[in-house]
Formats: sequence, structure tokens, C-alpha cells
Amino acid sequence: MGMPSGIGVIDLMLQIPAGDNTAWYEFMKPLLMDQESRQQFKMPAQYMFKQIPTPRPSDDYVGIALDEMKKYGIERAMIGVGTQDSDARRALSKHPDRFFGSYEVNPNLGMDGVRNLRRAVKELGVKAATAFPSGLCPQVPINDKKFFPIYATCIDLDIPICVCAGVPGPRLPMAPQKVELIDEVCWYFPELRFVTRHGCEPWVDLAVKLMLKYPNLYYSTSAFAPKHYPRAIIDFANTRGADKILYAGYFPMGLSLERIFGDMPNVPFRDHVWPKFLRENALRVFKLEA
Repeated sequence: MGMPSGIGVIDLMLQIPAGDNTAWYEFMKPLLMDQESRQQFKMPAQYMFKQIPTPRPSDDYVGIALDEMKKYGIERAMIGVGTQDSDARRALSKHPDRFFGSYEVNPNLGMDGVRNLRRAVKELGVKAATAFPSGLCPQVPINDKKFFPIYATCIDLDIPICVCAGVPGPRLPMAPQKVELIDEVCWYFPELRFVTRHGCEPWVDLAVKLMLKYPNLYYSTSAFAPKHYPRAIIDFANTRGADKILYAGYFPMGLSLERIFGDMPNVPFRDHVWPKFLRENALRVFKLEA
């Protein structure tokens, strides 16, 4: 039957376009390796994306995001939010029915990082932590003990953590994001809801094996146009993994919603997979109200 309509899509990686893009990159800059800063880091992995969205100048970038979401049937979207005033914070405040927040953690900050995460949940109501292991300065591998207080805090707060895994797009060393490192984390923290971001390539088969092994390990499709979803992920969703694969886009950092939802109908998911992939798995894993 193909991709159905009217599901009320939940996008697990979206950002307010131009106004808060600037704020988002300024927020991320302290996490990035020095060589990227020297290259005047603007977009992650520009070489990987063609026709990066360039929203029109506006005094209402939240409105632009809402218009795009409405056009493509996205009911709600998770947006990164920091402690400073930003379009993202205003979006969360004014449109809590359309946006929910995530908070980027930095395990190099020790207990201050834990307190920052707790504050974000308490004051901003964020629904998830996020992490970019290769982008931290210094880098922190997925299974490094620096991350352990963050993982324990996520369990205590009953929120998932979304972690970039696989070869990073920006020209940074990949070792901190090797998929095999997730094994130890899931073993130590079986209650932790761990959601991978950005593909897990070239170790997708291992990611599938680990998802079979660990009940609370999930995969999101962020930063991939649907035509490039790994075959192993599609096959897993169609068989034993329908409850494990979650939709996440990458607007406007690298992909337009037009590109994503233009490709999406050609993804060969079975009928029972679509509502889980586009909505139901996100409701369950992120504990959102239906």
C-alpha cells in the first residue's frame, strides 16, 4: 500500500530554520574539535548534502518551521534547545503542542553537565538528551566513563538519550562513535533508552545485531534522505524490528522536508511498519502524550 497519509508524523530531529540555526551552531561550537572551528564551521558535513535548505529571511522563523511541518504532515518535532534565549525556546513556550525539546550534553563538564541536564528537564521540559561523541572537545567515546553519570541521570529522569553513531559527517576522527562501543553501555545500563543518530555506517549490520540483543536500543534515521536508508535497516523494520526504527529528519541542517517526503513513499516498508516508524515508536520511546 505504501506510505499512508494522516498519521501525524513525529520528527525526532528538526530545528527552527535561520534564526535559531545561528543559535544552534553557536551552542554546538564549544563541543566541536578545534580544526572545525578554524574552518569557520557552518554546516555539519556540507560535502555530504546537495541543495542545503536556505529559508527566506524572516522575522518569524518559528512560523516558517510550522508552515513546513503542516505542509508535510508533521504533527510534532523535537528541537534542540539550550539555556540561552532563542527561537527554539520561544517555540517550546508558544507551541508546546507542536514542539518538544532535547538538550545537548557535554560529559567533559562532569557533574556540572549532569546539573545542566537536570535543569533543562525541570525548566524547559526537555524529553531527551542528545550527544555528539566525535564532536566533543576533547572527544569522548560512547562507552567512556565520563558518559556514565549522564546515562545514569537519563534513567533517573526517565528520558532517552540520542547519540550519533558511525563515521561522523564532519571531518573528525570516528573512533568515539564506533557502534561496537554501544554494547558495553547497554550492558551496564539496561534501563537506558538509547537511540542512535546519523546512520551507524559502516556498521549497520552490527547495529541491527545489537538491537536484537538489547530491548532498549533503537535506531533513528536522522541525516539520511529516505532513498539512502540502509537496506539492513529496512529489512529489520520489516521483520523483527518494527518497534525499533524511528523517523528523524534533518531540516534545515542538511535536508529539506521536500526532499525527505519526496523520497519517503518509495521506501519499501511493509504496511504495519509505517505508523510505528513515523509516529508510534516515538510516542512510546520518548513517552509523549498521544
